[in-house]
Amino acid sequence: VQLQASGGGWVQAGGYLRLSCAASGTIFRIDAMGWYRQPPGKQRELVALITSGDSTNYADPVKGRFTISRDNAKKTVYLQMNSLKPEDTAVYYCNLVQFGNEYWGQGTQVTVSS
Repeated sequence: VQLQASGGGWVQAGGYLRLSCAASGTIFRIDAMGWYRQPPGKQRELVALITSGDSTNYADPVKGRFTISRDNAKKTVYLQMNSLKPEDTAVYYCNLVQFGNEYWGQGTQVTVSS
């Protein structure tokens, strides 16, 4: 399974970005896909998750600002990030869970300036 993330970049506070992550390879079933982030000098943390049943889960700091969605036919998950804050600056990683196994993308940098 390979995950290709894109859409990161630099934006001013209050701006928006949309991340995409396309999955390819041997995929029989996607149990969940999600986004994690690792701010500078900190541990990786969950941002948002969407399950096969379309249930979503968001970290408290992004609730009301970020929206996760997916396109099953394209095996792609998206993260719409609005009202970005400097504290959202991090490397964002895409994650896929299949039969209990986790797969990670290469990460995409998001930088929000004040």
